[in-house]
Amino acid sequence: MNNPTNLIKKITCVISVFTTTCVLMLAMPINAMQSQQLDRDQWLKARFGTQHEKLIPIVAVADMYFSCQQQKAPDESLTIKGLITEVDKNTLAEQLMECLDGASPKSDIALNYGLSGCFHEQLADLPIADREQKMQLVGKAIASLSRAERQKSFTQCVTDQAINYLQ
Repeated sequence: MNNPTNLIKKITCVISVFTTTCVLMLAMPINAMQSQQLDRDQWLKARFGTQHEKLIPIVAVADMYFSCQQQKAPDESLTIKGLITEVDKNTLAEQLMECLDGASPKSDIALNYGLSGCFHEQLADLPIADREQKMQLVGKAIASLSRAERQKSFTQCVTDQAINYLQ
C-alpha cells in the first residue's frame, strides 16, 4: 500500500520531470535562434570578410585625404563617399601623399586628419551649424587623446564606415 510519503515523493518526481521538460522545450528555440545568428555572422564574415579587409585601407586613406584637402583648399563638391567609390585607390594614395606634403601616412597629423574625416562623414546628415559645432568638439577631443586612443578610435570608426559601404 502506498503511504503518503511515497505518494508525495512520486508527485514531486513527476513535477520535477515535467518542469525540466518544459524548461528544455522553451530553451530550444532560444538556442536555435542563437545558432542561426552565429551561422549568419559566420556567413557574413565568409562572404564579405575579404571585401571588408580590402575596403578598410581605402576608407582610411579617403578620410585622411578628405580632411587634409579640406583644410588646405575647402571644396564642397569633395565627399568621402565619392573618394571611396569613384577614385582609384592608387590615385587616392598619391593625392594623400601630395596633400601631406612629406608627412608619413602613419604620422600624427595624418591620423588626426583621418579622425576628422571619419567624424565628418558620421555627422554629414546634421545641419551645417550643428555639424560645425560638433566638429569643433571633435577637434578638442582629438587634441586631448593619446596616440593609442586616437588610433583605436580611428580604427573603430573606419571599420564601421567600411561595413556601411558594404551594406
